[in-house]
Amino acid sequence: MIEIEKHVSGAGWDQPAQLFALVPTEDLLRAEPQLAAQLGADDAAQPLTPVAQGELPGGMDDEHLAEALAQIEWPDGVSGCALVVERIVLPASVESGLPDAESDAELARLAGSDPRRHEVRMVAGVLREGGRFGAVRLRTHDEDSAVLTGVDLVPTLCEVLSLTFEPSTGSGPARGAGVDGSSDDEENRS
Repeated sequence: MIEIEKHVSGAGWDQPAQLFALVPTEDLLRAEPQLAAQLGADDAAQPLTPVAQGELPGGMDDEHLAEALAQIEWPDGVSGCALVVERIVLPASVESGLPDAESDAELARLAGSDPRRHEVRMVAGVLREGGRFGAVRLRTHDEDSAVLTGVDLVPTLCEVLSLTFEPSTGSGPARGAGVDGSSDDEENRS
């Protein structure tokens, strides 16, 4: 997660959400040696290599994030996934004192104008077998050495991501099919 956060931070702030598949580096080196070199995955000592995914169905803005993630079902070769999002957070005491907002957009406007807000970049990662890890960078402490990490750092985001490894239930929108009818394989090859 630290490697992913550092990669994303190289492009600065105010970025859209980004999704990564985590694939076994050995498998990538064996199957796609040229691709592995391009991705910087030529070091087999790293057990997993993050592979950026293309644009997701429905987009990754706040309004459509849960819907987009609900449509993902990873192929067997993917050992985990990671999601990077930027958010505005408020201290709990401030958040509880916010007036009732008519919409999420209004709530975001209120939070974004509060002088006690913190802008953060969160990285949540989950493994198919259940492992979880998170990383958080505060915009006010925008240094690699100041990135916070931990297994319980972004639990809600990790929980939502773990659902992408659950088998589809057949009810609701088809998991694994994009809104344009494309399959997961097409989405994940981007």
